Amino acid sequence: MQEIERTYLAKKIPNGLKDCESREIIDIYIPKSVEHPVIRIRKNGDKYEITKKTPINDHDKSVQKEDSIVLTESEFNGLIGAEGKRVRKIRYYYPFEGRTAEIDVFQDELKGLILVDVEFENVNDKDSFGMPEFCLVDVTQEDFIAGGMICGKRYDDILEDLDGFGYIRLEME
Repeated sequence: MQEIERTYLAKKIPNGLKDCESREIIDIYIPKSVEHPVIRIRKNGDKYEITKKTPINDHDKSVQKEDSIVLTESEFNGLIGAEGKRVRKIRYYYPFEGRTAEIDVFQDELKGLILVDVEFENVNDKDSFGMPEFCLVDVTQEDFIAGGMICGKRYDDILEDLDGFGYIRLEME
């Protein structure tokens, strides 16, 4: 399967976000020994999967090959003990201009980081999309913000990169 998406740093929390459908997501990226692991074990609400994402083109990280296997809860529980890099977030499904923006509010060590992902049907759709006003900057091509890179890190570990974009720490009330 192919995934086409853009990732943005949030500038502010959009109006009505708290009222949107949301799910807790727990990601474990393996192997822990790799700087940027691309294999992810995920609990998304009551759904479980293992996924491998790889860019189709080294120059454009917005288009990735995504291979996923659905897991049962017991299979997930058997894999949760894997030594990996972990991250926990609350994902909100926010309606925006006929699409759904997936707004990830990071928890625990990354509290204060909010990312916005928007998926597209095709590259032309992606290229013609205007950044939402509640977003600060498109960080799709930035390595430091990729899921496999920020997992297992603390907010302070990425602070210098965030400061370079003028990001202001955001927290849900």
